Amino acid sequence: MPAKKPASKKPRNQYDCLKCPGYCCSYPVIEVKDRDAQRIAKHFGLTLAQAEKKYFKAAHGYKRIMRRQTDEHFGKICQFFDTALRRCTIYPARPSTCRSFPGTRCGYYDFLKFERAGQEDEDYISTTWHHGN
Repeated sequence: MPAKKPASKKPRNQYDCLKCPGYCCSYPVIEVKDRDAQRIAKHFGLTLAQAEKKYFKAAHGYKRIMRRQTDEHFGKICQFFDTALRRCTIYPARPSTCRSFPGTRCGYYDFLKFERAGQEDEDYISTTWHHGN
């Protein structure tokens, strides 16, 4: 009788995005590849040219990145981020960068958990941006 192969375990995520205020969505560069741009255009029923003009820009040495909007916690955040609910509004169509981030661990989430425990406040949001600075 052949020996059973051990079941390969997929590493469990050690973070909960639903408890995060959207830190990774506040990065200044969220790259949008050609395939991502096409998927987002299709999501909104637009041509690629229309989506290019409305949702993306060339900056920081990249052909295409997400445009951003004002955010009370981080200063700026992805234009597709709902700043009231703290959620992505295009989750099914999100770019590949967003699909692959952060992996099994998220440094900001680990920090946020630590800060919330220290503050004894489950809703505490540690900001990286301050008014007037």
